[in-house]
Amino acid sequence: MSELKSLTLDALHRELGGKMVPFAGYEMPVQYPAGVMKEHLHTRSQAGLFDVSHMGQVILRGSSYEEAALALEALIPVNVAGLKENRQRYGFFTNDQGGILDDLMFANRGDHIFVVVNAACKDQDIALMQNGLPEGVAVEVIEDRALLALQGPAAEAALAALNPAVADMKFMDVGIYDLNGAECWISRSGYTGEDGYEISVPNDAAEAFARKLLEDERVLPIGLGARDSLRLEGGMCLYGHDIDETTSPVEAALTWGIQKIRRTGGAREGGFPGAERILAELETGAPRARVGLKPQTRAPMREGVELYATDNGGAPIGKVTSGGFGPSVEGPVAMGYVATENSETGTVLYGDVRGKRMAVEVVALPFVAAQFKR
Repeated sequence: MSELKSLTLDALHRELGGKMVPFAGYEMPVQYPAGVMKEHLHTRSQAGLFDVSHMGQVILRGSSYEEAALALEALIPVNVAGLKENRQRYGFFTNDQGGILDDLMFANRGDHIFVVVNAACKDQDIALMQNGLPEGVAVEVIEDRALLALQGPAAEAALAALNPAVADMKFMDVGIYDLNGAECWISRSGYTGEDGYEISVPNDAAEAFARKLLEDERVLPIGLGARDSLRLEGGMCLYGHDIDETTSPVEAALTWGIQKIRRTGGAREGGFPGAERILAELETGAPRARVGLKPQTRAPMREGVELYATDNGGAPIGKVTSGGFGPSVEGPVAMGYVATENSETGTVLYGDVRGKRMAVEVVALPFVAAQFKR
């Protein structure tokens, strides 16, 4: 096993009582003394500060934004060229089989594209861009900046105390702002379903910036545990669990991320890896679907639980990919894949938990409605 990397704010996490665990090649705080439940609920009611510096930050530069955008469109089934300046969009790299190699966020920063990719996939993603983009598009890996997320209904007020202009940003806006004396690259986005910001800050300014935010009584440090329960309640996919290289965007219910211009009949139809499968599934449907699952008992159904159409006999018709306790809904929540004919909301299925089949209902996602500022 290769040696774990340390976050820029490693010493601060330890000072704050963070319990450090291995995650995606880094030592990361899974929780702080408040505990996962309190951290989760505090983020829903106030504001939580997450260190997501393990994610990959990359800049793509061509002779113009359009050149870089059209080049990136050869790797992802998303409308990159049509994204307005100072706006961000969700996307995903696909393979030749139509599976998802990773999901990502990208922003139009005027003369270049700013990309954020998942930590566990970032080396693969960077290589994919370096090898898959034409020579005229440079791939610049950013290694001198931390990435922090401030999430929750008090996030705007807490960040606006450092620069009032951030309050004017809407969901998926991006911009460059001075915060606590540092040039920060900000997007109004996140991975909790709550309003909030993701902030790229120079490494040498990261600790002072984090401490400044934590001086605000509305802001608590939040670890990976609550990050996972928040995103699960928000119905958001975790790469390597809910989506992977065998999962198509259609199966994953991510079709909203494929704009009309890239679909059959669109001006820039196809031209991305796996287009044949993905465009066909957009037209005629996929054999399985990602759904929300609400166990009918108090016991959570964890990842890997097989799902059946009946309470005894028969072959599995699906599997749980993420599951746990939802603090905001005060009960167990899960997501998984089921055969399309079993995916209608209200369908009762049965999960095999330690040899006993327990009822679970197919429900609409998300479990907690998004609070984005649009």
